Amino acid sequence: MNAHAIQGCVIAVPSRGRLREQCLGLLSSAGYPTGMLHGGGSMARLDGLSLIEMRPRDAAAALAAEQLDAAFIATDLAMEYELEDLPAVPLGFSRSDLVLAARDDDPRGVGGFAGAVVATHLPRLTRRFLEGRGVDATVVEMGGSLEGVCASGLADAIVDLRETGTSLARNRLRVVEEIRACEALFVRRTEAAVLDDLALRLQASLDARRHRYVMLHVPRERLEALREVFPGLASPTVLPLAGREDLVAVHFVVSADDLWARLSDLRALGATGIVALEPQALLP
Repeated sequence: MNAHAIQGCVIAVPSRGRLREQCLGLLSSAGYPTGMLHGGGSMARLDGLSLIEMRPRDAAAALAAEQLDAAFIATDLAMEYELEDLPAVPLGFSRSDLVLAARDDDPRGVGGFAGAVVATHLPRLTRRFLEGRGVDATVVEMGGSLEGVCASGLADAIVDLRETGTSLARNRLRVVEEIRACEALFVRRTEAAVLDDLALRLQASLDARRHRYVMLHVPRERLEALREVFPGLASPTVLPLAGREDLVAVHFVVSADDLWARLSDLRALGATGIVALEPQALLP
């Protein structure tokens, strides 16, 4: 397939599951219409872009084969298909940890699995990881749930993603080693202005989600105290209030975490009329 024969830059979007919903939500918040994507490998054509729904594993393989210009995938697949050197925007959702796990009555460390059978969805990554540790093991690619494979003794260990650890505990497995923290990524291999714009808009939307635009009233003499509450606050917007010499309106942007942590401090310095909004986009 010639990606540019379809239309402009071709970008793979997950075809199903929570990752699809999160990626479509992010695209929508960044100003891209996604209503034409309705599952089943559908395609949406925008100005200079073609969004095509694919399984993330297929998208990673196609990106590695230079059949796509960009894709929404996760860290583990970027590692599996050796895409880590490509430009990527970390998206901050679909977080998990890639781990080597074994039965909880097996005391071996990583080095002790020489000659063992290791089951995984990620055979290339797993072989590289074990070889990097000097471990010669038999890596078996399997689909479906891997925890039961290890618990039943069909494999000595597994390399898999851990989200909460509940499934590992239920199957009486323990983490031997955490290999890598994973999350959703927007990965691109093509230098194109339309992809520069997409990456900028995605990052602006992500930054906006983590911040709040705050408006409040505060006694004029407490402006310096406000800066002490938020040490990173450089130059807030200060506006006069009609008929009030004692109060001013202050507008500023802070991280959502900082706002919640300091809300009682704002009250303590006499702030009133506090309103906090999530911005649509945030550019430095």
